Amino acid sequence: MQHLVSHLEQNLQAEKFGILWQFDMKAKLLEKGLDFDPGYRILEVCNPHEAKRALSENMLSGYFLPCKIVVFEDHGTTRIGLPKPTELIGMMDNDVLEQIAQDVEKRLISCIDQSV
Repeated sequence: MQHLVSHLEQNLQAEKFGILWQFDMKAKLLEKGLDFDPGYRILEVCNPHEAKRALSENMLSGYFLPCKIVVFEDHGTTRIGLPKPTELIGMMDNDVLEQIAQDVEKRLISCIDQSV
């Protein structure tokens, strides 16, 4: 799984996204004394230019920032996905934000597709 996350990080960098934070759910649960076998990582990713565009359009768009990508193991298969930015930002009913979200979503999915 770490190899996939590293490859994803490289692809994200090519699209000017950075991983702001990487939460290792398995390690955190084990630290708390809870057994959780599969690997599970939550990545918070951001492109600062796109974040600025969204926040400049409507400060409430910050509720949906940064974007999340989840990488986890499921019965021997590594899975990767994200909540679609278009679905989240669609709650704001703003055409400009929806265009930004469409572009971000397309680029993030492309990064994921290139990583698997």
